[in-house]
Amino acid sequence: MNIVSNLLQGKHGIVMGVANERSIAWGIAKTLSSHGAGIAFSYQSEALFRRLKPLAETIGSSILIECDVASEDSIDAFFKQLTAKWSTVDFFVHAIAHSDKDQLKGNYYDTTKDNFLKSLDISCYSFTSLCRRMQSVMSNGGSMVTLSYLGSERVMPNYNVMGIAKAALESSVRYMAMDLGPRNIRVNAISAGPIRTLASAGINDFRYILKWNQHNSPLRRNTTPEDVGGAAVFLVSDLGAGVTGDVIYVDSGYHSIGMKAIDAPDISTVVTSSSGGDLSSV
Repeated sequence: MNIVSNLLQGKHGIVMGVANERSIAWGIAKTLSSHGAGIAFSYQSEALFRRLKPLAETIGSSILIECDVASEDSIDAFFKQLTAKWSTVDFFVHAIAHSDKDQLKGNYYDTTKDNFLKSLDISCYSFTSLCRRMQSVMSNGGSMVTLSYLGSERVMPNYNVMGIAKAALESSVRYMAMDLGPRNIRVNAISAGPIRTLASAGINDFRYILKWNQHNSPLRRNTTPEDVGGAAVFLVSDLGAGVTGDVIYVDSGYHSIGMKAIDAPDISTVVTSSSGGDLSSV
């Protein structure tokens, strides 16, 4: 559904984490732009810049700034360049996460210390670090949004250390909301259903997870990046003025179910027949 409005006319902000046209972050950016928002982007490497630039051009964005969130110096440099373009920012979307894909399978207890710390640093602490800087230029108030997943509160196959990272991220949202509320800055997370993206390709048996959600969620379909974009519009706009410290579920209702749907097929059979028996390919 393509909806165009002036709901966000005059507002501008940064979207971080676009990897390609299938990214959830890109779905958010496109939707925010369609409602009138001005968008700036970050990118981590030259390869990602080459993917991002033509996408940004389709929505009239020319502000693309390099940022490696694992480096405080890089974040400082990013923020300096951003504020040289815009003296104030109305919103900030954080769609960044990372873990060693070889440890997103098997047992959680096999997670190495190095990967645990790196996963928490990039997937959780980066949001805190960026919020600390962003709040200083939200002089008129604003909205900060990050992305989570149900694996933060329930065990999901092969999600492993990312579940712990997302749980920490959701807790950070609540503490950050309390810190920044007096400045009229709202902080929320969107818990999106599984979506086929470059990042999800690193999760073992992800095809199985997609099929399970499709057949067992109340809406009997998977979530789309545009679904998540719609929720982001609400949270960024004045319509969400009273919402902070919250986790908004955009997962076709899957978070509400307690068991397999009566009419759902045998998912193993469905996935095997549609993928040649390879559950790990995405």
